Amino acid sequence: MDESSFDPHPLRQFQRWFREARESDIAVPEATTLATATRAGRPSARMVLMKHFDERGFAFHTNYESRKGLELAANPQAALLFHWQPQGRQVRVEGRVERVAPEESEEYFRTRPPASRVAAWASPQSRRLADRAELDRLYAEARQRFADEDVPLPPHWGGFRLVPDAYEFWQHGDDRLHDRVCYGRDGAGWRRFRLAP
Repeated sequence: MDESSFDPHPLRQFQRWFREARESDIAVPEATTLATATRAGRPSARMVLMKHFDERGFAFHTNYESRKGLELAANPQAALLFHWQPQGRQVRVEGRVERVAPEESEEYFRTRPPASRVAAWASPQSRRLADRAELDRLYAEARQRFADEDVPLPPHWGGFRLVPDAYEFWQHGDDRLHDRVCYGRDGAGWRRFRLAP
């Protein structure tokens, strides 16, 4: 992989690889691992769906009171890892995280199926439950609560945006001689460099 063929701007390079992942029929190319950490530095990771990306960053949505939501409130730094195995590619994006505007959260929430909107009200995400029956009861109560109305955006639910300050584009190579092309912030622009595998 010749890094001189890479776009000078990492977002445009990401757009290219993301488009190629979509065109290769990868089932869910927007699936990404989100890594967060507590204020004390204890890490955790989980899969989320990146719902939008542009020059502002990479957006995903969740319950603000979930483990990831609380960790991001306490330590607003995170990393995303996209893994497109059929292509032998990974992209890592690191940076600070901020909440998206309420209007943007509302706009995305309206695209979710009604049952998923009810679930956002019903589930006390990341909290302990006595058993599955408790979750089913909470969901049934929420369905009844909103039986005759459109399900509104919960106050505890919305989007986050990771604002990148570093990217790494990784391409599989034989004999573990992988290619790693990175971008780091350089004032208002970006510098590109290669790392050893």
